[in-house]
Amino acid sequence: MKRFYKQVSVTPDLGITLDGRPVRTPGRLPLVLPNMTLAEAVADEWREQGEEILPHAMRLTGLANAAIERIAPDLESFAAGLSAYAESELLCYRADAPEPLVARQAAVWDPILAWARARYGVGFVLVEGIMHQPQPPAMLARLSEALAARTAFELAALSTIVTISGSLVIALAVLEGALEPEAAFDASHLDELWQAEQWGEDDFALDQRAAHRTDFLAACTFLRLLRG
Repeated sequence: MKRFYKQVSVTPDLGITLDGRPVRTPGRLPLVLPNMTLAEAVADEWREQGEEILPHAMRLTGLANAAIERIAPDLESFAAGLSAYAESELLCYRADAPEPLVARQAAVWDPILAWARARYGVGFVLVEGIMHQPQPPAMLARLSEALAARTAFELAALSTIVTISGSLVIALAVLEGALEPEAAFDASHLDELWQAEQWGEDDFALDQRAAHRTDFLAACTFLRLLRG
């Protein structure tokens, strides 16, 4: 789409206008943000567009659209679906060899699980290998409650972080400021990064991880902006 506007503004009700006309989501709902900090950041994405509008490059706008259209209408169901990731929590599945990889997983992942144990009062079952093992029902219930207490905008960002990382615990740690975004991304890709160190990697793997990193960090920024 060619750029058709000159002026981007934030309205008193935290909507976005283009030359005075309100921006709407793809489903034609009003694009209204929860605070001025996020509203200005979304407005900046529209301001930064060149001669053509590139929606895929407007990641904050995309997350806001998802919160308004897909999540807010059925917040409970969305949160419940996202909480299912706790059943196969990435940080619980450990290699049994080689020893350097086992040690690195322990060094990076154990402190994150320790934070979750202290924060939520839950335990985790650690598994060697990839065969699924049930996690404690109390843990599943507690993390589900933690998600159920979040807003549609928070869940939009958490959904991106969880699906890219495969870890609900990492997403919650980022949300609560217990883990920095770059460290969180690297922790969730620990196995992949270790393999690359041993054997190298092709351009496709590099490009794919770079794209995932960009989306992951954008979702982390979205969470930070939600705090105002």
